[in-house]
Amino acid sequence: MDGIRILHVADVHIGVENYGQIDAETGLNSRVMDFLRRLSQVADYAIEHEVDLVLFAGDAYKNRDPNSTLRREFARRIKKIADAGIPVVLLVGNHDLPSQERRASSIEIFHTLQVENVVVGRRDQLHLLNTRRGHPIQVATVPYPVRQRLLAHEEYKERTIAELDGMVQQLVAENIQALAAQVDPNVPAVLTGHFSVSEARFGSERSVMLGRDVMVLKSVVADPVWDYVALGHIHCHQDVNKGRHPPVVYCGSLERIDFGEEKERKGFVVANVRRGQAEWEFYPVDARRFVTIRCDVRAEDDPLAALLHAIEAHDVTDAIVRVVVQARAEQEAVVRDADVRRALGACYYVAGISHEIERTYRQRLGGGSPEEMTPPELLARYLESTAVPQARIELLLRYADQIFESGS
Repeated sequence: MDGIRILHVADVHIGVENYGQIDAETGLNSRVMDFLRRLSQVADYAIEHEVDLVLFAGDAYKNRDPNSTLRREFARRIKKIADAGIPVVLLVGNHDLPSQERRASSIEIFHTLQVENVVVGRRDQLHLLNTRRGHPIQVATVPYPVRQRLLAHEEYKERTIAELDGMVQQLVAENIQALAAQVDPNVPAVLTGHFSVSEARFGSERSVMLGRDVMVLKSVVADPVWDYVALGHIHCHQDVNKGRHPPVVYCGSLERIDFGEEKERKGFVVANVRRGQAEWEFYPVDARRFVTIRCDVRAEDDPLAALLHAIEAHDVTDAIVRVVVQARAEQEAVVRDADVRRALGACYYVAGISHEIERTYRQRLGGGSPEEMTPPELLARYLESTAVPQARIELLLRYADQIFESGS
């Protein structure tokens, strides 16, 4: 049998409106249209290249309760793939979960309407599917773990947060191992999950995660019973089990959300899977570029000319751009924002023009501009400036994320 060609995509986050404006043609936010265009690219590729199966590894929307227009636009693209005879597995991610336990997830409607060729991964389950060409494949779905369901028993109520986190990790591991025990060794098998795996590299998606994160040990998912592991939740594309079998792959998100993802490649993965082996390749999409222009004009006689020259050296066409200028206090009035914006006329959106002026209180923040920083960035910069060890900084930022989210 030829290998089964699987298109693996995740973290579309339709509804993100950062750095956007109303699109005159559609009435939608222009950044929402960016995310929808990327999903259209995926659908077109799947159909034109006749892939055998599409795995969507969670997070269709930015929010848990997307409006009807966003639901329609997502469904339109998924149905286009399914109508071409390509089965689609939709996994429930943390952004797809309802705010109340008994409510339906944002992608539940595909299951309710029994949309042909669409399977919704609502719970830990091993599915036996037939691909576009009729080849059988086993797909284990592990949606984002919900603590309230996993820890519903009385004995968990008096536990500390650290103890509960360890118990959730153990319960998820046991569920994945139970799925592995059900696998038919003669049929190709893949695991698709939406959670964080130990040893994975994080991008800036911590700022859009909802609630405390769930960590699964790499050893649990890197089980050779699986031929390929398709993950969502972390926006940074990577193979956590690089060079070993099975590949444990985060395809990454399709669009950049903020400048924390400026340098990350965005796209999807196509894997060729046989029993006992898999090869995969990353396919980039036309994600909106983010460009940071940094210019130090403190030693310049004509600071504005130096800044404009620095802008000319960057391709800002259709990009979301931020400019960071380092200047002396007496140069501040010369470097006018209006001149900078004119020079950025070809860009898609000016995210900010930050002036880092030599003042004592700014130096403690490492030269950064407090007005342009988010609370997590300010905290991180402060901890770095006070020589806190890196491991402790990471721990403190994880707990700070919980505090910032609970207060929003």
